[in-house]
Amino acid sequence: MLSAENRQIRLARRPEGEVRPGDWEHVTEAAAAPGEGQFAGRTRFISLDPAMRGWLDDRPSYLPPVGLGEVMRAGSVVEVTESTHPGFRTGDLVAGTFGVQEHVVSDGRGTLKIQPDTASPSTFLGALGMPGMTAYFGLLDVGALKEGETVVVSGAAGAVGTMVGQIAKAKGCRVVGIAGGAEKCALLTGELGFDAAIDYRTENVRKALRTHAPDGIDVYFDNVGGEILDAALACLAMHARVVVCGAISQYNATDGVRGPSNYLSLLVRRARMEGFVVFDYAPRFTEAAREIGGWIADGRIKVLEHVVRGTVDDFPRTLQMLFRGENTGKLVLELV
Repeated sequence: MLSAENRQIRLARRPEGEVRPGDWEHVTEAAAAPGEGQFAGRTRFISLDPAMRGWLDDRPSYLPPVGLGEVMRAGSVVEVTESTHPGFRTGDLVAGTFGVQEHVVSDGRGTLKIQPDTASPSTFLGALGMPGMTAYFGLLDVGALKEGETVVVSGAAGAVGTMVGQIAKAKGCRVVGIAGGAEKCALLTGELGFDAAIDYRTENVRKALRTHAPDGIDVYFDNVGGEILDAALACLAMHARVVVCGAISQYNATDGVRGPSNYLSLLVRRARMEGFVVFDYAPRFTEAAREIGGWIADGRIKVLEHVVRGTVDDFPRTLQMLFRGENTGKLVLELV
């Protein structure tokens, strides 16, 4: 049976710059029962992603913004507690976009039933979820990766970045990661097998790229934008591909987004820069999950997760970790 109460996090006001505690409303309402053809579930894991910051701004994007007073949008894994849906039974684990709340009701559309013997449930929010799909299609389709090329990824210790580097290694490429701090850089070149790592906090990124990619960058996978994007553009190889996935360094900017000043390198190097949205590849997610799952099984990809155990009320402070560089790998809030 469902609990009588459902704790939720709703958007109270649109943030200006960094997201602050007062931007959220903590709400308790009665937990709903499933109607005909629906299931009810208890939230087990909530995904935290840099893209969430963009969803809070009222401006055109690939998804409508979260409305004021609405439950915060988020991917999550829920455990079915009650069901009148023929495809879901009590005890099933289901991944979907259920929002930041303790209890959900769904008709099953847009969800994925998880086989618990395949991987840990939280993995379906990371390596086998949107970050894994983003890395896979961004690198292989948009980046048109070829064996033997040099790949550079920024935000390399994050959920997407760790997957980009490991997929590139699995495809026979040289990989250079850019991350913040000696500990993260050591993780990249140690446990994750990157060929080199650059600490943007202590190193001159452009000079370091010249050292670690002396023949130029064939594929630059950009998660941060700003100064690091400019440095990478100055170090491109001929016919390079720049994959624009995100720009976390710009998401909290209050005086406008900084554009690339070295964009003429695209002309000189006959390169291209292309943005993408992973949802466009949804019909092929099963294909990607099958190959990623194989790499995980044979040890070529290590699943890296940063799990915070807490309650729904811990969502705001956990989200801030993303923009302060406090997480390594996929950031997940596990409800206890």
